[in-house]
Amino acid sequence: MGFERIMGLDVTDDEAYQKYREAMEPILNSIGGQFGYDFKIAEVLRSKTDQPINRVFTIEFPSREDMEAFFSRPDYLAIKKRHLDGAINSKTVIAMHETAS
Repeated sequence: MGFERIMGLDVTDDEAYQKYREAMEPILNSIGGQFGYDFKIAEVLRSKTDQPINRVFTIEFPSREDMEAFFSRPDYLAIKKRHLDGAINSKTVIAMHETAS
């Protein structure tokens, strides 16, 4: 079993966001995680939040515990602070669920 999180972001700085992805993905991969799908969204037709969304992606982990540990790692948090915090206006957790693989 694995664990997947579906995210919606409002990316305001594509270049900084790309640097974030490039810096954090090796850490994600080192724990057995990966990105699944990744979309740039031109128009949101229906949403459960008032937050704007222009990027939707899935991020996969071996388990929920691995996901929680990943987002608490000091090396990840330093990358997040350096690149992500100024690159997005908002983030929305669309869904989280266990996967078969």
